[in-house]
Amino acid sequence: GLGFNIVGGTDQQYFSNDNNIYVSRIKKDGAAYLDGRLREGDKILAVNGKELKDLLHKDAVELFRNAGSDVALKIQRRLQPQNGPVGHRGDGEPGGLPLAAILVPGLALAAAAVWVLLRYRQRM
Repeated sequence: GLGFNIVGGTDQQYFSNDNNIYVSRIKKDGAAYLDGRLREGDKILAVNGKELKDLLHKDAVELFRNAGSDVALKIQRRLQPQNGPVGHRGDGEPGGLPLAAILVPGLALAAAAVWVLLRYRQRM
């Protein structure tokens, strides 16, 4: 396969009143993962020039299965995070701030405060 899963379609809308097809998961070490351009949450507009407008989910899956070995995807990148299973990036990291972005400055501030306190106590 192409190494990714899709959600959506006229019969399985992922978002209310939205018949589009979206990438729900990039399979690690699959073709899409190794290529690196496709991201979870991307809207797939066309496969090999065939638009994915108003298709049943199973028909969209069939288009991907019959796409051949050279596949051209027209996608629309998701700009803002959405709620739901698409809220994770393709690199396996959850969205939001990494824990280190909070802990490192906090620990540095605490270390500086201890240093100032020790210097102050030495002078007394």
